[in-house]
Amino acid sequence: MEVNPALQLPTIQYEGFSAEESAELQRSGIIVSTLEQIKGWARSNSLWPMTFGLACCAIEMMGAGASHYDLDRFGIIFRASPRQSDVMIVAGTVTKKMAPLLRRLYDQMGDPKWVVSMGSCATAGGPYVRSYSVVKGVDQVVPVDVYIPGCPPSPPALIYGLNKLQEKIRIEASGKRVSV
Repeated sequence: MEVNPALQLPTIQYEGFSAEESAELQRSGIIVSTLEQIKGWARSNSLWPMTFGLACCAIEMMGAGASHYDLDRFGIIFRASPRQSDVMIVAGTVTKKMAPLLRRLYDQMGDPKWVVSMGSCATAGGPYVRSYSVVKGVDQVVPVDVYIPGCPPSPPALIYGLNKLQEKIRIEASGKRVSV
């Protein structure tokens, strides 16, 4: 039985191997990678966000976790404890009264940890920006990795933002700095 050359997979040139060695590795089904890249892949595909909803964006976050959008298929499982979480999704308006509690929960999370700012209220204060009691962006309280725009952002927008976070984790595992 002959194999059509157009259907064969391209030969991947592994760093430090000759072309023949790379072809042999690919035929054998062996993957060559670094431990940091494997850790980055594992971390990016098992995000455990903390359920932290402050306003109407939390309804959209719950909708993203429900059966229609199902974040479980991306390896994203909501946790109720900061000690079991590695991602904080800030969904909604952060008031000055809530900011110290948000910071305390962030400090209780284990390393590595990431923060997603969901919606215009969490990102910049939203329509309440001129209020005396609203923080003008959650990045004044905790460092933010991914911003998701919208009022409120839809579940597909949250999924897109979490996919960007997964991509950022994988790229940073290879030693490069990323700004999203």
